[in-house]
Amino acid sequence: MKLGKENSERAKKMSGIFVYRISTAKEWEELQANGSTFGGNLDKSSAFIHLSKLDQVRSTLERFYMNCKEELYLLQIDAKKLGDGLVYEMVDGSNSFPHFYGPSRSFSPLSLDVVTKAEKLSLSDGRFTCCLLDQVVS
Repeated sequence: MKLGKENSERAKKMSGIFVYRISTAKEWEELQANGSTFGGNLDKSSAFIHLSKLDQVRSTLERFYMNCKEELYLLQIDAKKLGDGLVYEMVDGSNSFPHFYGPSRSFSPLSLDVVTKAEKLSLSDGRFTCCLLDQVVS
């Protein structure tokens, strides 16, 4: 969905305020029930929570979740609440992704109070959608 210049500028400004978590329904339920999560197996083995900037979400979904059989949610996270535990790191030589380590890189769980919005992702005709993703100019 193409947005006007004003909405595009707003989306760019918002991208610095929020980071995003692609979450399985099980993880999202755990986060709501327990108030925190250490994420999935990849997060635990990496000792940080994998996040994305809004303009990276769709490509991450397409690359890693096309064959996922579980329901997925996109969590919008207040980057400021993550403090210095949020680190942007180069992943493939050209893309800097946000990773949440926690204070002093201690691998802290992601807390429910940093989540500002959660939306269920839908897959239709090989494309993931939700209202948050529709803010991105494609």
